[in-house]
Amino acid sequence: MTPSSFDVDALRAQFPALGLRVGQAPAVYLDGPGGTQVPQRVIDAVSDYYRSSNANTGGAFVTSRLSDERVAAAREACADFLNARSAREIKFGPNMTTLTFALSRALGRTLGLGDEILVTALEHDANVSPWRALAERGVVVRTVEIDRATCTLDLDDFEAKLGPRTRLVAVGLASNAVGTVNDVAWIARRAHDEGALSFVDAVHFAPHGPIDVQDLGCDLLACSAYKFFGPHLGILYGREELLDSLPSYKVRPAHDRWETGTQDHEGIAGTAAALDYLAELGMHYGAGDAGPYAAAGFAGRRLALKAGMAAIRRYEAGLLVRLLDGLAGIPPLRVLGITDPAALERRVPTVSFTLDGWAPRALAEEIGRRGFFVWDGNMYAVELTERLGLAGRGGFVRVGLVHYNTAGEVDRLVAELTVLAARPTD
Repeated sequence: MTPSSFDVDALRAQFPALGLRVGQAPAVYLDGPGGTQVPQRVIDAVSDYYRSSNANTGGAFVTSRLSDERVAAAREACADFLNARSAREIKFGPNMTTLTFALSRALGRTLGLGDEILVTALEHDANVSPWRALAERGVVVRTVEIDRATCTLDLDDFEAKLGPRTRLVAVGLASNAVGTVNDVAWIARRAHDEGALSFVDAVHFAPHGPIDVQDLGCDLLACSAYKFFGPHLGILYGREELLDSLPSYKVRPAHDRWETGTQDHEGIAGTAAALDYLAELGMHYGAGDAGPYAAAGFAGRRLALKAGMAAIRRYEAGLLVRLLDGLAGIPPLRVLGITDPAALERRVPTVSFTLDGWAPRALAEEIGRRGFFVWDGNMYAVELTERLGLAGRGGFVRVGLVHYNTAGEVDRLVAELTVLAARPTD
């Protein structure tokens, strides 16, 4: 592999699941927004944990100490991935949703009647319902509206609703339904101007580009490893002093105020392996000379991870253009969200659409029989689906490209959709 060319075939060879066939056709995994496939090293790390260090943490014996070491190493790797100031700012949990509910319960203990939280109409419901649950304390949750043509945030509406009673702004870095990337750094600055905290749902952006919590300026951020080629695990970043100050719930002997109960140690080990994969990708494909990344080894992991995610972003940009160009040639098909070629940096390669004459589930089933794995429905983006008038019509079909997808797969999908558009079922 060379730093100047993205050898997708070599990368795909590291993912055992990508060899699956559906009948005579190779499977095409376009379901990444619901969970990506994993490289072999992640599978090995999980199984090796069970073979060599399967014990609870904090013990005086060897396997417990090995478990402690693996958890600590993964915490450091996650801090590097997000550019946190310290590994102490990283907490693990089952998934983003569970972590966000824990956070809302803790933060809710500091809020009262008339305090306000802003969410947006682009959000996955995991970044809405945990905050709406605080209504029982008298907290008011206000929703920032969208431009329905582009599925982007209405920033004038944001400014109108942000005010002195705002205590938290909760916003996604990228929409899991339509791919819109939000200007979270600007939103966080405006929240801070009003004395409010900022919480970022980075689940959907995490497999598509670098995340730097210091550059974003956010107070809290959550993501999930199974969306960036790792096991089912949730990750919470929070400024250390903020996490220490919030009245979280815990059992008295617990060593950590946020990691309640025994953690998923095998999943944590697999997450470290997924980040090793991404760092190694950065060593090969970093902009310019890859030598500095390779020479630094994993001591330079932050730099390597940033380079790896930037390389993924560049490669996926080409896939996105190819897909949108192909779909534009199917007149009965309507893409939701940003399609302007000059604005594609404002989205990730997640493309949702409706096709005249086809219910979303029927279309997903039909192309599924042809080997294409896609999602249909509302993608838990309840507010967005309602705003687009699709809540009672089965939602939409979502195609989620990641870096192990290929131009050939995109072309095959467009060809199949072209055929199906000519024979509607409704």
